[in-house]
Amino acid sequence: MTAPLVSSGLLPAEAQLTCSAISGYSGGGKALMGVFEGEEHEPWGAYAFALSHKHLPEMAEYAALSTPPLFMPAVGDFAQGMVVSVPLRYDALDAAAIDAAKSAGGHSSAGAALHAALAAHYAGSTFVEVVGLNEEAWKDEGLLERGAFLRPDALNGSNKLQIFVACNDDQGTCVLAARLDNLGKGASGAAVQNLNLALGLDEAAGL
Repeated sequence: MTAPLVSSGLLPAEAQLTCSAISGYSGGGKALMGVFEGEEHEPWGAYAFALSHKHLPEMAEYAALSTPPLFMPAVGDFAQGMVVSVPLRYDALDAAAIDAAKSAGGHSSAGAALHAALAAHYAGSTFVEVVGLNEEAWKDEGLLERGAFLRPDALNGSNKLQIFVACNDDQGTCVLAARLDNLGKGASGAAVQNLNLALGLDEAAGL
């Protein structure tokens, strides 16, 4: 989610970011699946408090950041599905680039400029969808459970990924969120898609 914002100049590569993620227990492999499917267990659990998660280097590389984010992963009592969130403050953005983007695109706010940049980057994507800006748009599109909750398992069984942008212009704050199936787009689906691309096939073949 952040890489297109960095490449467009809206977000400095040296931004100090936090990333939180909650995924289904299947992401932990057979051992964790055995706990959640066969034992008395916690309903939810945060972990990796040593702050040295094995995926930090690749997170920095593919997020186009010069330093890894502060990563806060968690696992929930559901088999698969995932929501990854990155909060941003407007003062972490490149003010001049934001002003230029607002002027060029006729956007009323920094949040609208961020949303537009992500939508433009993923326009025409087969599997990635940037949904409407802010919570009211998500409600209108029927994307929230009971009109309020962003379910992590809504895309299970697919190779799809949805990107959400929610901003509060008065507070100067924004949250980027991605929803995906951790076993689909996050694992097997992505593997098939990448193999298709490597072999020069239609990226959607078999998906």
